[in-house]
Amino acid sequence: MEHLSEELIIQILKRITRTSDLNSLSLVSKQLYTIDAEQRATIRLDCGLATEAFPTLCSRFPNLLKVEIDYSGWTSGNGSQIDNQCLLFLSSCCTLLNDLTLSFCSNISDPGIACLTYCKKLMSLRLNSIPELTSSGLLLLAVGCKALSSVYLNDCKGIAGSTEWLEHLGVNGSLEELAVKNCKGIGQYHFLKFGSGWMKLQKFEYEIEQGFWSFFHRDRDPSYKADTYRYDLLCESLKDLRLAHLVTEPEGPEIGLRFLLGKCKALERLCLEYVSGLIDNDMIALSQTCKNLKSISLWLNPEHYNVGDDIVFRTGFTDESLKALALNCPLLQAVELTFTGCEHWDPPEIGFTQEGLVSLVQSCPIRVLMLNSALIFNDDGMKALSTAQFLETLSLIDCDEVTDHGMRFAVHFPSLINLTLRYCYNVSDVGLSELVHAQKLESLVVGGCPMISEKGVQSAAKSVCYERAQEAQDARRGFYYHSPPPPEFGRREVAGVRSSDSSKNRAALSSASPGDGANSSWFLYDIDAEQRATICVVSGPAIEALPVLFSRFPNLHKVENNYSGWAPGNGSQIDNQGLRLLSF
Repeated sequence: MEHLSEELIIQILKRITRTSDLNSLSLVSKQLYTIDAEQRATIRLDCGLATEAFPTLCSRFPNLLKVEIDYSGWTSGNGSQIDNQCLLFLSSCCTLLNDLTLSFCSNISDPGIACLTYCKKLMSLRLNSIPELTSSGLLLLAVGCKALSSVYLNDCKGIAGSTEWLEHLGVNGSLEELAVKNCKGIGQYHFLKFGSGWMKLQKFEYEIEQGFWSFFHRDRDPSYKADTYRYDLLCESLKDLRLAHLVTEPEGPEIGLRFLLGKCKALERLCLEYVSGLIDNDMIALSQTCKNLKSISLWLNPEHYNVGDDIVFRTGFTDESLKALALNCPLLQAVELTFTGCEHWDPPEIGFTQEGLVSLVQSCPIRVLMLNSALIFNDDGMKALSTAQFLETLSLIDCDEVTDHGMRFAVHFPSLINLTLRYCYNVSDVGLSELVHAQKLESLVVGGCPMISEKGVQSAAKSVCYERAQEAQDARRGFYYHSPPPPEFGRREVAGVRSSDSSKNRAALSSASPGDGANSSWFLYDIDAEQRATICVVSGPAIEALPVLFSRFPNLHKVENNYSGWAPGNGSQIDNQGLRLLSF
């Protein structure tokens, strides 16, 4: 080793990517140890790091450019976490640092964050679950770190009150990426204080933490102040936008972050997840402004909307939105539609129609289409898509209206090479047989489809991934997915059996127990939930269980709440919020 030049050793070290290998190699000789210390640019630390060793570590690697410290899964048995003093060592020793990630660091507070101002080249900062961080610490950071171009904040509960830090970042104008997720003290209206910072921003993500109750009732953003906002902001550089779980007003006047939809001329990727209050006018304005849109993802659930003199319950967008996209977005290549809480009712709870969806796919060069719980899409839709010239990737998740008959059209899709089927209970080996025979797919993913066997997907594509129902649980999106009934039973026959409530409960639970197999699991439980019309709630159930109870039985006709004989030992009684949920 001593005969090798320093330049050659540096080139060798650059080709070694695993940290463990670098650590082992540095112990071979003093020369390697020294060169590795000078050249090491990236390091990741977790619960195994002893706090006492942190200063030595910082001193050994003075030229670090990227540091990630992650205490996820930490327990007191792992020893102490790094604190503000450790951040002072890091910022003093590693002055070239330009990328820092801190996750689940409970001992870091504003003074520690303020130490990062010594890192004048810091460009990217990710703070994930730092409970002691406040607006004051962010202000010190915004003032001292002029080179910041990317800021990510997630689950930082201590940030509240002052928006001066956000105003300062806007005035500084260096930020290109900003993501704020699950920070309760940062409301959507606070971002209107970002001012001229919107001009340079290229990527923006904002997500509000959503609890169980918020799905049934959404309160106005607490940062809202009537008649105080200006929307004449420019965001012509924004290319990537994601908004999740926002509450807005369909008719205004304060539209919050919805203003972005009509302002982003350079927008290429858009993701809207359960944004309450969106209507066709928003999508029309978006399509007329964003001619470069390439990808759109919409996660929708039904809400009450005023249409003329009537009140309708459906998702906010209709075919008018799809038509606007088809006419004005010639570069659109990827579409994802996810529906949650939509049922088969008349009128439909999904504002789109199958004809509108097919027209969009045929009008734009759509290469990727993902449909999740799309009740509007059936075998006729599969037939219509068989003429889509550009469609290469199709994902169907929980699309029960597609059967074997519809899947037979997949072999005729001109460009289809990637197919994903998850929780499609009416597709079997028979439906996939022609695809298997055609050998045209490059990738096939099947998960949670009990009628499709592992043998049935063999040789169907160059790459095949098969997951049984239990293995595919993590792939589920949305709230409820139902398994199909066993072939020897009909839903009407089972639903028609008359018995007491206690007997129904026992029968439902017997079918919901694990280990029954994919075909029978949840069968009786599902039917009981759909058919139960009467229920009597007494002192027994905990009030915390009422949301689940009412959600489980959406078709109740008669409800009796009886607290006679109630005592404090029985727990809390139902309150106004409980009645609100029941009415929903």
